[in-house]
Amino acid sequence: MMVAESNEKRPRNENEDEFLKQFKARFFSTSRLASFPWTVLEKDLERSESSQIILAVLKQTCLHRLCKNFPPSARYRKLFLSELIRRVEAADCEPLDELYDSLAEVVSAQEAAEGYRTFLLPCGGTVSLLENRALISEGTTGLVTWEAALYLAEWALDHPQTFTSRKILELGSGLGLTGVTVCRSCSPSKYVFSDAHRSVLQRLEDNVRLNGLLEDDTTPEVSVEQLDWTDVTEERLDEIGADVVIAADVVYDPDVIAGLSQLLSRIVRPIRGRVPPEVFICSTVRNPQTYGGFKKQLGDAGISHHVIGGAVGHVFQYDRVSSIEMIQLYA
Repeated sequence: MMVAESNEKRPRNENEDEFLKQFKARFFSTSRLASFPWTVLEKDLERSESSQIILAVLKQTCLHRLCKNFPPSARYRKLFLSELIRRVEAADCEPLDELYDSLAEVVSAQEAAEGYRTFLLPCGGTVSLLENRALISEGTTGLVTWEAALYLAEWALDHPQTFTSRKILELGSGLGLTGVTVCRSCSPSKYVFSDAHRSVLQRLEDNVRLNGLLEDDTTPEVSVEQLDWTDVTEERLDEIGADVVIAADVVYDPDVIAGLSQLLSRIVRPIRGRVPPEVFICSTVRNPQTYGGFKKQLGDAGISHHVIGGAVGHVFQYDRVSSIEMIQLYA
C-alpha cells in the first residue's frame, strides 16, 4: 500500500497537540471509544484529504513506546484500530500502511484476560496498572480500578499539602492507582498500601513494583501489607504511625461495613497519647442504603463526618456520571 504524503512533515499547532493528547490519554486509560474526539478527526480528514493525522494519532497510541511496554488489551486495541480505519475509509483518504500493519499485529496477538491501563499525570509521569478485564475475578472486585480511586487521586493532586512529608496509610488499596499517584506527585515521607485479599495483594505488589516504588533507594518509603480490618492490633497501628488514612471504594458490601466502621472508630480516636490521623473516605454511592448504613454505624460509634464538596481537577479519563462522595471523619 502507498502511504499518503509519507515524506511530508505535517505542521503542528497547539490545537492539534491538545487533540493528540486527548487521544493518547483516552487510549492508554482504555476509555470508551465514544469519548474520543472523533468529530475533530473527521474534520481534519475532510479538510486535508490526507491520512497523516492518522499517523500522528498512531504515534501517540499503538506505535507509542508505552504501548510496547504496557499494552492495553488486544481486544481494546483491535476495536480502536478498526474505528480508525472506518473513519479513514469514510473520508475516502489514501490508505496508510502503518494503520493496517498495526491491525494485523493485534489480530494475531493472543487475547488475555488482563491488560494494562496507563494514566498520565500532570507532572509528566505515568501510572501503569495491570488489570483484570472482568469486574469480579477470583472472588473479588479488587482487580480493577474503580471511579472513587480515580476521584481520590485527583483530589490528592489538588491538595498535595495533605500528603507532603507525611506518613500515609491506605485501606483497601486495590490495584494501587491512588497510592502510586500520591507517591509520584505529592511527596509523602512514607506510604503503606494495604489490602486483605491475597490475590489482590499480589497484584497490588506487582503494580507498585511495576511503577518503581519498591526499590531500596526510592523516596518515599513504601510497603505493601496485608491488613485485615477485623484483627489489626493497636501495636501495628502505632508502628505505622499514619498522619493520614485514606480509602476509596471500600463501602460497597454490607458484610464488611461493621469491621471497617470499628477500625475507623479506633483510628480516629487518640489512644495512649497518639495523635489521631486525618481520615478521608471516598465512595461511589451505588446503593444508598448500604452507604447510609455505613454512616449510621459511624455515628453509632461516636464518629462524625464532614462531606468534602467542590469540584476536582479532571486529570484522568473515567465515567463521571456516578455519584461519588468524599468525607472526612472526626472523633
